[in-house]
Amino acid sequence: QMQLVESGGGLVQAGDSLRLSCAASGRTFNSYTMCWFRQAPGKEREFVTGIVWNGGYTRYADSVKGRFTISRDNAKNTVYLQMNSLKPEDTAVYYCAADSTNYRVSTNSHAYEVWGQGTQVTVSS
Repeated sequence: QMQLVESGGGLVQAGDSLRLSCAASGRTFNSYTMCWFRQAPGKEREFVTGIVWNGGYTRYADSVKGRFTISRDNAKNTVYLQMNSLKPEDTAVYYCAADSTNYRVSTNSHAYEVWGQGTQVTVSS
């Protein structure tokens, strides 16, 4: 079973940047679609962005388009989330997740079989 571990969260000011990483164990990382979801206090978990197995397709929520970039390094079993121009409304716990249906990026959290423990991102105004 794949395991996912996120890192890189922290407290930043509005307008700053952060890069999150999600390291996967196991040798099948490159057969999964990977994505990032986030959950703010009192809100439902929401899709942020995803990338198919070979990086050939990415998908973004409208709220982060132009500010966030997802990428993956299959040799390092790692997916990244570069977050620029952060806003207070980006404050949330960020989770990475894996979907074995690797040719699509679903925005539905139920499609994802493996989840990390999450990393907190806090953006102050």
